[in-house]
Amino acid sequence: MTSIIGFILAGLAALAAGAINALAGGGTLITFPALVALGIPAVAANITNTVALSPGYLGGTLAQSKDLQGQEKRLWLMIPAGVVGGIIGGVLLLYTGEKIFRSLVPFLILLASGLLAIQDPLRAWLLRRAEQNKAHTPSEKWAMIPVGLAAIYGGYFGAGLSVIVLAVLGLVIEDSLTRLNATKQAVGFAVNVSAAIFFLFSGKVVWPVAIVMAIGALLGGVLGGKLAGRVKPATLRWIVVAIGVVVSIIYFVRG
Repeated sequence: MTSIIGFILAGLAALAAGAINALAGGGTLITFPALVALGIPAVAANITNTVALSPGYLGGTLAQSKDLQGQEKRLWLMIPAGVVGGIIGGVLLLYTGEKIFRSLVPFLILLASGLLAIQDPLRAWLLRRAEQNKAHTPSEKWAMIPVGLAAIYGGYFGAGLSVIVLAVLGLVIEDSLTRLNATKQAVGFAVNVSAAIFFLFSGKVVWPVAIVMAIGALLGGVLGGKLAGRVKPATLRWIVVAIGVVVSIIYFVRG
């Protein structure tokens, strides 16, 4: 995967993913299949994708920094769980053989598509729960366990991680959706960056492609920010879900 056309296609896929992540989420469902289609082995494609897209999570976290104020105690619990889980997921990925991981890919993509599809109903449910449920909730320390488990998935594959983390936080923590969403963003950043740093030493990062993709993703994030309000996130989300389902079917058929 050294041709100019290959680099251009990888950059365009990352550009689209950056914009999609900024508007609706699910960019990995675009970039990962694109990298595999360009001839990069599945494990290396997943690792390269994680490294390339991880800087984009910083922008999302900084954008919600105001909503993170006053959550320092909570973050001291959740971020370490995210870091440890992300690294464990990365270790599991490296110890998964190429053949086994490739057989898991259609299931992972289908799972991520399903998670993306329920994002809006999940947010609506969390809003209703915040308004109606005033009962005592368990200690936030308990959230470290499910958040850590979600982080393992995030380090292993990543697509749909934000939906899982938001669901976990909403079930265990009593707070506004806005603040929980900011916490989710910080956890996602911790998971992806810790996994990406771990992958730096794996020897499986396709660096020329990762650099091109990182630039494309950052530009895409800017583009997505400018398109906010002009493009309906729900419509874009369903397009990504449809793409994910089609891609998973293709992988199932190919075996």
